[in-house]
Amino acid sequence: MITKVYTGASMSLDGYISGPDETGFDKLFKWYENGDVTIETTHPELTFRLTDVSATHWRRIVQKTGALVVGRKLFDQTQGWGGNHPMGVPVVVVTHSVPDGWPRPDAPFHFVTEGVERAVALARELAGEGKHVGVNAGTIAQQCLDAGLLDEVGVDLVPVLLGGGTPFFTDLKGAPYEFEGPISLAEGKDVTHLRYRVRYA
Repeated sequence: MITKVYTGASMSLDGYISGPDETGFDKLFKWYENGDVTIETTHPELTFRLTDVSATHWRRIVQKTGALVVGRKLFDQTQGWGGNHPMGVPVVVVTHSVPDGWPRPDAPFHFVTEGVERAVALARELAGEGKHVGVNAGTIAQQCLDAGLLDEVGVDLVPVLLGGGTPFFTDLKGAPYEFEGPISLAEGKDVTHLRYRVRYA
């Protein structure tokens, strides 16, 4: 089974994954708390309550993911998730410099200063056979798309207009890009889960 590289995010109808000044997350992530199915993570204090549809969607992602690639901004914002990502998989951090105190022998975080190509290559190794690599939306996903590394894009489409903020993709060097699909579609409560395959010319 070939390792796929995917990205995904909750997105507003007007194309934003966060609102102005990084607001709007209460609207974008409302679907994480509007169901009866409890989803646990590696952090006991971080659980979700999803609908059956969204829980199936979430479990499929987690089961198939063997490693993640994230940017330094997200790593710093989350303070390295306390040393363990909620999905419980190895994380490759793309950065210009390794942060103080890292890497740690007890935490599955790896730091790459050579760019997304090297980061994705390392993540593929760490993911293991039959597992996929997830890359966080925004700059990292954009760089992977421009480098021809991104295979699939997932959109958790939320019925809200944020009116501005951070687009899912921006400043793409190789645009326009075309996609196949949706190759999967699931209608949850206050969200529609969509998945598309990237079609490179």
